Amino acid sequence: MNKKKRFNLVLLVLFCFKGFTQNKSDSLYLNFKIKFDQEQVELQKKYISKNSDTLSFKTFKCYLSAIEIYFSDNSAFRKKNSYHLLDIENQSTSHIPIMKTTFKTISKVVFNIGIDSIASTSGAMSGDLDPINGMYWAWQSGYINMKIEGKSSSCKTRNNEFQFHIGGYLKPNYAMRKIEIPVQNTAVQNNQINIAVDLNQLFSEIDLKKINSIMIPGNKAMEIATRSTKMFYLE
Repeated sequence: MNKKKRFNLVLLVLFCFKGFTQNKSDSLYLNFKIKFDQEQVELQKKYISKNSDTLSFKTFKCYLSAIEIYFSDNSAFRKKNSYHLLDIENQSTSHIPIMKTTFKTISKVVFNIGIDSIASTSGAMSGDLDPINGMYWAWQSGYINMKIEGKSSSCKTRNNEFQFHIGGYLKPNYAMRKIEIPVQNTAVQNNQINIAVDLNQLFSEIDLKKINSIMIPGNKAMEIATRSTKMFYLE
């Protein structure tokens, strides 16, 4: 390779790298942190809930959809086809790019926990909605909005396991829930908004001695779906 071609190749590489770094730094992200109280959740590690239950987690997955960013001037950005699977076993899923950064003041973040009825009845899809992710029951039941599995000595079940598969898209068992999180402008740092997901908040309202397995849509699933809204807060 002659000097001229080598020089042009170097310029091309630098240009591509510059474009990549600019695109990354110019994006606004939602950064979800899965916690138990103030502590980052580690799989299989033991925690003690507010109910004095000792428990550990082996699975946490949750669908986030219909993400919207609202501004102080009452305008809004709505992310199209926004279906994201938050998976504790895949750290990259916690960092969700939303839009190009803006000088507008952000007033709140809005999203759904779960998948809407349209997506549920459209049949199995690809990407985060692919059945390979283990979050799709069947056409009749749709998607599992949230899956939490683990163990607790409070559960008088085989191997002390608990399983909560929360979903349903047909009324009265419509499990999707809307979350609205007010945002102070100082909360947007390094082009990201940090949102905590506190599992202790949820398990403080579950009596594992009595309720430790929900695998189908129904009244109990609707109760857990509603309680799950309390897990999310601005960090």
